[in-house]
Amino acid sequence: MFAFGYSALPVAARLLFSERISTPLGSVFFHLKRKKRASVLNGAREMGPPGSEDGCVGCEGCTEHLYCGGAATEVLKFGARDLHPASRLHSSPGVVFLLIPGNPGLVGFYRTFMQTIHEAFGRRHPVWAVSHAGHCVPPDSMRTTADCPRMQIDDVFGLNGQVEHKLAFLREHVPRDAKLVLIGHSIGCYIILEMMKRDPELQVVKSVLLFPTIERMAATPQGRVMTPMLCRLRYVAYVPVFLLSLLPRAVKAALVKIALRAVDCLDLSIVPATLSLFNMDCAANGMYMGGQEMRQVLGRDDPTIRQNLDKLIFYYGATDRWCPVQYYQDIRADFPSGNIQLCGKGYRHAFVLDAGREVAAMVTEWVRDAVENS
Repeated sequence: MFAFGYSALPVAARLLFSERISTPLGSVFFHLKRKKRASVLNGAREMGPPGSEDGCVGCEGCTEHLYCGGAATEVLKFGARDLHPASRLHSSPGVVFLLIPGNPGLVGFYRTFMQTIHEAFGRRHPVWAVSHAGHCVPPDSMRTTADCPRMQIDDVFGLNGQVEHKLAFLREHVPRDAKLVLIGHSIGCYIILEMMKRDPELQVVKSVLLFPTIERMAATPQGRVMTPMLCRLRYVAYVPVFLLSLLPRAVKAALVKIALRAVDCLDLSIVPATLSLFNMDCAANGMYMGGQEMRQVLGRDDPTIRQNLDKLIFYYGATDRWCPVQYYQDIRADFPSGNIQLCGKGYRHAFVLDAGREVAAMVTEWVRDAVENS
C-alpha cells in the first residue's frame, strides 16, 4: 500500500514508491472531506483506445472510466469489452479473469501482468482489472460537479465500501453465469475473500492471492511504521502532495523515474499510472482506505478460507514487510492441504515494478488446468 519517502519533493515521490509497502508503489495518502467533489460525479463512460465490437484491437488493452456505486472507477480490459448477453448473442461468456488491485488501486500498474496472462491463453479469455472507487483520475468530461448523485454505497471509499463496490461492478458488468478467475494483490486479496463470503453464488474457478494482506496489518513491520501516519497524521501529507500536483506532467514523470532509479529492470508502463498519485482526490482516497485497513484487517478469516480452500492459491513474499514469513508459516500450519506457497525467487511485494511478466507466467500455470476444464 503506500510508499513515499524521506523529504519534501523527492521524498514525496519516494514515499509513493517505496517497495516496502503494500501495493505496487504504496500509498501514503489522506482522505479529504471534499473527496466526493471530483470522484463521485454524474456522468457518462469514457472509453480508451477504440477497438472492435467484441474486443480491443491490438495487444495494448483499453481503458474505460465509469461510475460504479456512484464513484469514479477505471477499468482496464484485455479482450472483450462487453460481456452482456445482448452483445454475446446469448452465448456463454466462458472464463473471465478479474484483478483486484492493492492500494492505491490504480489498474495501470498491472498492464504488463494482465497482457501476459491474456496472451498466454491465446487471447481467448477477457482479462479485466477494476480500480478501487475513487482511485483514478477521470477524464475532463466526467469532472463536472453539477448534479452529483447520492452515494449508492455507504462510505464507498472505505474498506467495506470497496468490497461492495467490486460486488456492484460484477452485478453490473459481468454475467452471473461467467466463470471467474479472481486475482488479488495485497489488500485486493482481503477484498476477494470478502467477496466470496458475501456472495457465495459467484462462479469462482480459482482465486489467486498474491502477497496477501489478509490479517494483522497494523502489527506487521511496515504496519507499525505506517499506522500512525495513516490513522493520525495523514493530513501532514497534504502539503507535499499539493505541491507535487502543481508541477508540470513532464517534471512529475522525471521525479517518478528518479524515485525508482534503484529498480534495475523497471517496467516503464507503470509510469503513467504513477502520475495519478499526484492527484489530490486519488491520494486522499488511498490514504483514507489505508487507515481503515490498519484498523479493520485484524484476524484471518479462517471460515471463508476453509470453505473455499480448493479454489484458493496463496503466494507469500519471503521478504515482505506487509505479510511476514511468520504469517505464511501460520496459515500453512492451519491449512496443510491448501495451495500456499512462499516466494523463492526474490520478488518484491510491489512485483509490478519489475516482475509483472514473471509473476503472470506463474499465475498462468497455476490456473491453466482449472481454466481449460471450465
